[in-house]
Amino acid sequence: MGGGNAPAWVLAAAQFATVVLILALAYRPLGEYMARVYTGERHLRVEKGLYRLIGVDGSREQSWGAYLRGVLAFSLVGILLVYALQRTQTVLPWALGLEAPSEALSFNTAVSFVTNTNWQSYAPELTVGYTVQAAGLAVQNFVSAAVGMAVAIALVRGLARRGSETIGNFWVDLVRGTGRILLPLALVAAVLLAAGGVIQNVVGFREVETLAGGTQTIPGGPVASQEAIKLLGTNGGGFFNANSAHPFENPTAWTNLLQVVLMLLIPVALTRTFGAMVGDRRQGYAVLGVMAALFTASLAAMTAFELAAGGSATQAAGGAMEGKEVRFGIGASTLFGTTSTITSTGAVDAMHDSFTPLGGAMAMVNMMLGEVAPGGVGSGLYGILVVAILAVFVAGLMVGRTPEYLGKKIGPREIKLASLYLLVTPTLVLLGTALSFAIPAVRGDIEATSIWNPGLHGFSEVLYAFTSAANNNGSAFAGLTANTPWLNAALGAAMLLGRLLPIVFVLALAGSFAAQQKVPVSPGTLPTHRPQFAGLHLGTVVIVSALTYFPALALGPLAEGLS
Repeated sequence: MGGGNAPAWVLAAAQFATVVLILALAYRPLGEYMARVYTGERHLRVEKGLYRLIGVDGSREQSWGAYLRGVLAFSLVGILLVYALQRTQTVLPWALGLEAPSEALSFNTAVSFVTNTNWQSYAPELTVGYTVQAAGLAVQNFVSAAVGMAVAIALVRGLARRGSETIGNFWVDLVRGTGRILLPLALVAAVLLAAGGVIQNVVGFREVETLAGGTQTIPGGPVASQEAIKLLGTNGGGFFNANSAHPFENPTAWTNLLQVVLMLLIPVALTRTFGAMVGDRRQGYAVLGVMAALFTASLAAMTAFELAAGGSATQAAGGAMEGKEVRFGIGASTLFGTTSTITSTGAVDAMHDSFTPLGGAMAMVNMMLGEVAPGGVGSGLYGILVVAILAVFVAGLMVGRTPEYLGKKIGPREIKLASLYLLVTPTLVLLGTALSFAIPAVRGDIEATSIWNPGLHGFSEVLYAFTSAANNNGSAFAGLTANTPWLNAALGAAMLLGRLLPIVFVLALAGSFAAQQKVPVSPGTLPTHRPQFAGLHLGTVVIVSALTYFPALALGPLAEGLS
């Protein structure tokens, strides 16, 4: 790259350094606070009232099977409620005169928000009114994030306990995660966003006169309150179709930086919570180190690809500015894009479909790595711990000893569960993409209706959609029209299975580990807090994903980028 790009690199590095500094300041207090929330025995008065209301004994813990049944039942009820709100929108207050979404779109949206995906096959400001936004979508932004945190904490308890038949109480973890962590942080974030210019009102649509003398319809809405939890909970669904590229959601450069911090805040701090709960904070630092290495490498690669875009026009502009907001520029756009795709948030402040082929490929790779750097709220932590289990197993094979992680043996049952966890998402991604082109009628509809850019990029759009859905991310290559019967159903199934099946395997692992006694440390025990294991852990993340997804990437973004 020429010297003309130096200022852009300097600005990008300064923004990244600012984010790192803020996260470092929040890491210890927030991580320790969350550990106290999930290990404390005292229930608040309002929490006791909620337990009585739903018929739960907050002092009684659950087996992993009972914990799982709670997760599944809560998710099913959430899907039904969000679906019903959409289908009855015309009779709800603040419907803004909008019609009810179709059955297929309502199903897709309900599954999307309950699974923390927030995939949107519609323009929100023209499809759903304020009641659906606030009572349906925003509520799920809170509770779906709390479910992810609860599952992660259950796995950590399994690793920390000895000879236990229980892994906690799902309803207690859900209520505490929502009320003690997400709500207070979201309140502070909403105030900061509103102070930065994010709108917060219920005025509906307004007709305004433009500078040219014409008229334009301007939407309003309670945006700041929903924007805060959209980012904190790594949800990603925008109040407006342009998401965080819309000036009402993300008006300035500093609100853009704040949104990046909000996406990373809880997933990063959860590594401290993990270290505190297992009684060895070095383990949390080791996991954080792997996450940080992956994030930094991904950010550097995406930024380099966008700044080095070929062609005289992009060279004159200092990089590929198509689809990016001038108020943010390339560095802030790649920082946001890397963060949103590597944390399962799926929010965008630039159109990923307009990224260079290799820049867009990096957004896809971030999701294909399993979104573990640092990943979604809760899901990133339990995802990278499952990869750590696989890494320990590989190391055990190399040295000829029974593998152990945090004093727990990894036997046939544990490695089978970990392997099933790692196979679910690639199967959904590759199968969904393959069926979209293998079934003649579906392929015809995809090519005639959904894909606007035929050829290699069109394949990339479909591959990105299933990668985003199965990984519960929610971002998209915007050139894809996804509001069709096939994509609503197929992506809905990918989101549902991509969320719930991994949770089944994680909770089964938690139960298996909790029932074990701790194995004493011996001379052959592999230390999992040292740089050697962190390197093995990092390599396992990359190799597993590379071997799985490389053929599909070679057919789409890599072929397009090298052509």
